Amino acid sequence: VPGEGKEKVSYRLLEPELIHNQHVLVVGGGDSAIENALLLTEEKNYVTIAYRSDSFSRIKPMNMDRVNEAIQTNKVKVLFSTNVKEILDEKVILSVEESIREIKNDLVYIFAGGELPTDFLAKIGIKITKKFGDAVLSHEKR
Repeated sequence: VPGEGKEKVSYRLLEPELIHNQHVLVVGGGDSAIENALLLTEEKNYVTIAYRSDSFSRIKPMNMDRVNEAIQTNKVKVLFSTNVKEILDEKVILSVEESIREIKNDLVYIFAGGELPTDFLAKIGIKITKKFGDAVLSHEKR
């Protein structure tokens, strides 16, 4: 998205204890996004989670409990069905369902995850097995 290369945008959270009183946008809805957003709330930041789906469906039960508590106590705000449209110096423009919304912003953390390229890995000879529905990589000595 436009502005994604700005210095205020990061794909990992280092030293959250040094971030105070900032308006922070966390993009993503998996365990990494939730855990990092909750870490940021501990330092009196204004944390908003933007997630493209309409609910959290991939997070651990303990993270679900923790984020729901943070929502109820106004420590974090969650915007479901949301996509980032543009990152500006002092705000972020979001598409929330069918409307455009601007929020004040100092920092953006993106925890969008990814999908394992299983077809490609299989073609180059890496054996992939399934364990409880998740892909597990293994290799054999030749």
